Amino acid sequence: MNRLSLKILGSALALWSLSTSVTAAPPRSIAELTPVATLQLGETADWVAITPDAVWVASTGPFAVHRIDPKTNRLSATVPLPGEPCAGLAVGSGSLWVPMCTTPPSLAKVDLKTHRLAATFGVGPAAAEGGIAYGAGSVWLIVNKLGDLARLDPARGTVLRTDRVPAGSYNPTFSNGTIWVSHAEGGEVTGIDAATGAKTATVATGPNPRFLTAGAGAIWTLNQGDGTVTRVDTHGRRAIAIALGTPGHGGDITFSAGRVFSTMPKMPLSIIDATANRVLCQWAGPGGDSVGVGHGAIWLTDYHAGSVSRIPVKDALARCADSK
Repeated sequence: MNRLSLKILGSALALWSLSTSVTAAPPRSIAELTPVATLQLGETADWVAITPDAVWVASTGPFAVHRIDPKTNRLSATVPLPGEPCAGLAVGSGSLWVPMCTTPPSLAKVDLKTHRLAATFGVGPAAAEGGIAYGAGSVWLIVNKLGDLARLDPARGTVLRTDRVPAGSYNPTFSNGTIWVSHAEGGEVTGIDAATGAKTATVATGPNPRFLTAGAGAIWTLNQGDGTVTRVDTHGRRAIAIALGTPGHGGDITFSAGRVFSTMPKMPLSIIDATANRVLCQWAGPGGDSVGVGHGAIWLTDYHAGSVSRIPVKDALARCADSK
């Protein structure tokens, strides 16, 4: 088989048609989930990062990131930022990484031990609602609308390498040596080998995939175009669409303990069984927009209220069990 034939065959194997799972049961009211704590952070609250000893949440009014002690459910530090935190949070190399929509865009490095702003680097996100990832000892960030994925030195903030993904891609995540990037202005994810920069996969998703997470041998994309989640098998490259009924701007998605948790405005929480590829429960109502899971809890922001709430995972799952 010649090289051209191999290339055509590889592309055909990488782009699978999507199969769709069963639609979820009608959503429940978010009011039935009683938080054990709710913390007011600012005018808006967005982006959540979990560390072994803390939960970090970003805000505007003030521009800051806030450290919550999960042992006490109290705010233990607030770190002012020189601009709006607008494109996700990442943890790595002893730091919290915060892309900012300054002019020009920039990147904040917050020391996780001192809870202070350690540095601000002159490289930043291509757009708001973008993302940032840490893996293979580096920070990964899409730095322009052409689709340049920058590998950054965490010590100096310098660009070590730039790889090209489709223009209109903004959100990366790291999994098992690969950087996966969703094409928000298209309908696929691209895999980039972190060591070499070589493109290893292109897999079709639902329309306008934005936020993404990794877990259970898969990449999961939250598709703003049609309100689905796509499960992309990282080995077989097969894609499965899971209907959530949550199209639109905003949202977030994360993986924990065999489940995928997503949030969107008006549907602040959905939980997917990552083995069965089906929605376990959804809760409709006010709140939502970013989510993290850790320390036995779902940490769910209410963007417009500027707050974050702690909901025990076991309580949410018990409500799911009650609905069966």
